[in-house]
Amino acid sequence: MENKRIAVLIDSENTQHCKLNLVINELSSYGQIVVKRAFGDFSSDQLKNWKKPLNELAIQPRQQFSYTTGKNSTDALMIIDAMDLLYSDRFDAFALVSSDSYFTSLATRLREAEI
Repeated sequence: MENKRIAVLIDSENTQHCKLNLVINELSSYGQIVVKRAFGDFSSDQLKNWKKPLNELAIQPRQQFSYTTGKNSTDALMIIDAMDLLYSDRFDAFALVSSDSYFTSLATRLREAEI
């Protein structure tokens, strides 16, 4: 196994918190996870059960309040963080955890970086 430095970015609004342990364990087999961040409005009823798994897996929550419905403010924060991390040149790999196709362009851009 190579000792890749991995950044994991989780779209909490489109991921099941009960699967996080499996995801983190699988990603750990590819290298060292240096950054683990979950994005969402953790004050909402939809994400109220995320506190325990975030704490247990040492995942940093990135709070983005939902000031209006139907907007992608959480997605925008995740994209901004991904690009900041990409340009830091500290990572060999990125993992985007989401069921949202909205991140296809981000995934393509990260692959183009040839990290």
